[in-house]
Amino acid sequence: MRYSIFSLVRQAFAGHRGWDEAWRTPEPKKQYDVVIVGGGGHGLATAYYLAKNHGVSNVAVLEKGYIGGGNTGRNTTIVRSNYMLDDNAHFYEWSLKLWHQLSTDLNYNTMFSPRGVLNLAHTEGQRDQYFRRGNRMLLNGIDAEWMTREDIARFIPHLDCSDNPRFPILGGLMQRRGGTARHDAVAWGYARAASALGVDIIQNCEVQGFAREGNRVVAVETSRGRIGAGKVGIAVAGNSGRVAGMVGLKLPIETHVLQAFVSEPLKPMLDTVVTYGAGHFYMSQSDKGELVMGGDLDFYPSYAQKGNIPILEEAVAAGLQMFPILSRVRMMRHWGGVMDMTLDGSPIIAKTPIDNFYLNGGWCYGGFKATPASGWVFAHTIAHDAPHELNRAHTLERFETGHVIDDKGAGPVAQWH
Repeated sequence: MRYSIFSLVRQAFAGHRGWDEAWRTPEPKKQYDVVIVGGGGHGLATAYYLAKNHGVSNVAVLEKGYIGGGNTGRNTTIVRSNYMLDDNAHFYEWSLKLWHQLSTDLNYNTMFSPRGVLNLAHTEGQRDQYFRRGNRMLLNGIDAEWMTREDIARFIPHLDCSDNPRFPILGGLMQRRGGTARHDAVAWGYARAASALGVDIIQNCEVQGFAREGNRVVAVETSRGRIGAGKVGIAVAGNSGRVAGMVGLKLPIETHVLQAFVSEPLKPMLDTVVTYGAGHFYMSQSDKGELVMGGDLDFYPSYAQKGNIPILEEAVAAGLQMFPILSRVRMMRHWGGVMDMTLDGSPIIAKTPIDNFYLNGGWCYGGFKATPASGWVFAHTIAHDAPHELNRAHTLERFETGHVIDDKGAGPVAQWH
């Protein structure tokens, strides 16, 4: 609904109590064709594409808290497709293509900004590895561009491109079609669009168990009662192992904390995403002027969504090596998100040994950027009980057969996904 300036002012004085809801808040029905556990970006995108692409709208999305309150709202919003191995490259490139049209598709501004993603190289070996990855990207029809140190110095004036840093910059691999998006807006946009197609979004509905008959799940036990299900898909990020354990599945993953940091708002100084190749650090600037920064994992299993001082110190030290001007910037807040790390660094989007139970998880560092394609192929997998071509290799069984997707060098540093 459109609002006039007068109605906007009236709603402001009324405490916004007269706003139309962006999505419906129905009571759960007794039975659904599909139940999606997890109301983050991946779960909502799955429900949306089930309804839009496959005509399956008798769908419930169960979220234990509120929409946007989980890992979807706890990341650094980077979007890219600069992967080397074909199975990941084609999947993430499809996701990036969906990102470029997502606001139009959802009729909702996701604030996608293709400002580019630059991976810095600091050694000759790292430079050669980036050459290899860039050439592989070009062969797969994905944009890639090598930037010299002089190019980078002109492009990012505040970056220390001298010989003084501990790891001087030799150049960098740029993907200009990558960038950032507003994480909350992505969740809200998918929720609004899915609800308009008939999907029920059930908030404050924690999953407590599953009822099985033979090798099928027949119902989901929740804090709001039992909900019958023809099929069940889980997309619960760092809680994948815990939720899958409720139905008797043991997954080849670990859950770790990944922290993010936000500075005070500054005038525009960085109009791209830049990553520090010699350490695990990456930074962009939000539309509000805040510097959004990320570090490495805590490297111990945890479900705690909170930050700590050692990782903050490590990330800031890495950031200062890139941008000495950060020494005068005040940190405004930092937080942690939990993520499930697979053994090869690539996701699982697949059927499980349970007949009507499907898994979307193991996203490691890369969950947010995969949101559109993840929902697209997971919806296909659930609707057809068979994988889409783009997720055919992302099976659970690959860890038994050895057909892993070990895409080293596709993350902010060369040695990690």
